[in-house]
Amino acid sequence: MLSRYYIQVPLTDKVEDWSDEAFWDELKKRLPEEVAERLETGPSIEKSIAPLRSFVAEPMRWGNLFLAGDAAHIVPPTGARGLNSAASDIYYLYHGLVGHYLNGDDTGLDQYSQKALARVWKAQRFSWWMTTLLHRFPDSLTYDQRLQDTDLAYLFSSEAALSSLAENYVGLPF
Repeated sequence: MLSRYYIQVPLTDKVEDWSDEAFWDELKKRLPEEVAERLETGPSIEKSIAPLRSFVAEPMRWGNLFLAGDAAHIVPPTGARGLNSAASDIYYLYHGLVGHYLNGDDTGLDQYSQKALARVWKAQRFSWWMTTLLHRFPDSLTYDQRLQDTDLAYLFSSEAALSSLAENYVGLPF
């Protein structure tokens, strides 16, 4: 069984600075004690330091070139929206191509960028929200940290907030 784990580190850190032992020790420090005690560890198969960055190319079509997935938009791993966003791009593009080649109808291709971007921007918003909710940034003001704490407390005290989190995390309807 494999799992993917992330810890926030400064961008100045190098992957070579993080042995497996150092990574597991740091992760355990950041988890509740009862969770850290049950954590199964092992050798890593891949390590990287991913900047928390986002990007969206607009439009996602130039003539007969259609952009999809990471070629069109990037989100930090915090929101776990990368693969889902790419899959929804392909869903829209597939239906546009089928309409074009089977029926001579370009409506799906003409609407591809607009349709995909509406969903992409929702994924971007969710990823931004999750990143600001779950990460501490060195230049944050005390005010920003209080808002972050309040947002997290609200999330765990509201069924509506939890429902919104679930909808965005699992995937918005097509």
